[in-house]
Amino acid sequence: MCANGLYVLAVLSGLAASGVLPVAGMRIYTSGDVEAVNGTDVRLKCTFDSQIPINPRTLTVSWSFKPLTKGREESVFYYHEKPYPPPDGLFRKRVSWAGDVMGRDASIIIKEVKFTYNGTYTCQVKNPPDAHGALGEIRLLVVTTASFSELLLLAFAIGGGITVLVILLLVIVSLRKYRRRHRQQEGIEEAPRKERKDPTACHPSRAVHLYAAESLIEIDSSDGMISDASTKDPSSSDESEDDDDDDDGDDSD
Repeated sequence: MCANGLYVLAVLSGLAASGVLPVAGMRIYTSGDVEAVNGTDVRLKCTFDSQIPINPRTLTVSWSFKPLTKGREESVFYYHEKPYPPPDGLFRKRVSWAGDVMGRDASIIIKEVKFTYNGTYTCQVKNPPDAHGALGEIRLLVVTTASFSELLLLAFAIGGGITVLVILLLVIVSLRKYRRRHRQQEGIEEAPRKERKDPTACHPSRAVHLYAAESLIEIDSSDGMISDASTKDPSSSDESEDDDDDDDGDDSD
C-alpha cells in the first residue's frame, strides 16, 4: 500500500514537471510594439502576476533578443536577487535594471538604441514553483525620427505643461492683487480711527457761542480797555446821564 502511494506521487510529480498537468501559471504583460528614435533611451516594460507569494530569493528574470534579420538569439539581461547586465555582446553597458520584483515589475532600459537593436525582446519571469506560463514579447523598431503620433503626444505634453504653468501664474497674480486690495481696504477703514483731534479746534456749537460772545465785547477807544457790554454797572450809566444833564444846564447859563 505504501509502495503504491509512493508510485502515484512519483508519477504526478513527473507529469507536473513535464508540463502535462496544469500548475500555477505565470502571467506576463508587455507593451507590445515600441518605437524609439536612434540614439535615445527606451524602456521595455514587462510586468507579471504570480498566483503564489513573491519570493525575492528564488525569483528570476531573463531577457533575450532575436534580431529581425537572421541571427542567433542573444541574452540581454538577467536578474536573481540583484541585476546582472551582460558582460559582453551587443548590449554590453547598454542595459540597466528598471524593475521592482516585489512590485511585480521586470522592466529594463536600453540606452542609446541603434538600428541593430531592431528585433524581438522576450521577457521571462519564474517564481518557483510558479515557473510556467507564456513569455512576454516586445517588438522594438528603431527609427530616424519620431512618428506623427509620438510627436502629437509630445506636443500635447508640452502644451499641457505650459497651460498648467500659465494657470499657476494667473492664480498667483490674482492672489497678490486680492491681498493688495484687502490691505488697502483695511487701511481706509482704520484711518478714521487713528485720526487725532486738534486740541486748538473746538466744536461748531461752541464756535457759535464764542462768536456771539465776541460780538458783545466792546472796545473803549479812549483808554484802550475792553469792557463787556453785558456786564456794565447800571449806576455808571445813571451817573453818566446826570453828568450830561449838568453839562446841558451849564451851557444854558
